[in-house]
Amino acid sequence: MSAIGLGGIDLYLYAGDKRYRVRDGVRLAKAVKQTPVVDGSGLKNTLERETIDYLKAEGMPLAGKKVLMVSAVDRFGMAQALAAAGCDMIFGDLIFGLNVPIAIRSFRTFNVLAKILLPIVVRLPFKILYPTGEKQDKESKSKNARYYQEADIIAGDYLFIRKFMPAKMMGKWILTNTVTKEDVDDLRRRGVKYLITTTPEFDGRSFGTNVMEALFVAILNKPLAEITSADYLELIRGLSLKPRIERLN
Repeated sequence: MSAIGLGGIDLYLYAGDKRYRVRDGVRLAKAVKQTPVVDGSGLKNTLERETIDYLKAEGMPLAGKKVLMVSAVDRFGMAQALAAAGCDMIFGDLIFGLNVPIAIRSFRTFNVLAKILLPIVVRLPFKILYPTGEKQDKESKSKNARYYQEADIIAGDYLFIRKFMPAKMMGKWILTNTVTKEDVDDLRRRGVKYLITTTPEFDGRSFGTNVMEALFVAILNKPLAEITSADYLELIRGLSLKPRIERLN
């Protein structure tokens, strides 16, 4: 086996240029002695920034759009790129990750708070931070779903998005990945206008960045510590990988 893509848990969360090791994720990875283990985070910072540039190049307006990022610490590159594109941001990390009813509406504030809180957060049991097991299939009745209605675009991990998503999502854009055909059908029923996935569609499914990063590591065939964002970017462009943009309604 050339590489392992660890799914359902993060190895790292990010704030600015600092990377914080998630205790439970690292414990799992340590069980593997030789094969490189990746969680997709190395690819996210490259691929997801490229996705925002691609959307702008395709004429999809982003400036002025209100974007809810359900969790930005696991998609810092996307968050930073959306803010730089002129989006009106709502960061839901405190609301949806820690059940603290405070919406962060400034990228600068989000970055400062992330640097303060992440050294503590990464030591918590991961099941507190992210829906695992049966929780992945339960829809939340949380009143915080109102932030979905406020936003034009909902961005982030799809399981996190789905957990808190209201039944009616008329005209919304979903920016995510790791969706199945059943997920697409569900989004269509809810009234979602556009589904945008940062990874391409293969046979009706958009795979997670953990799978894609493991594939890239296998193709590159070099020590994980030596792989850079430039290596990933060269592969993305060389393979002509493009985001999936699908109009649902």
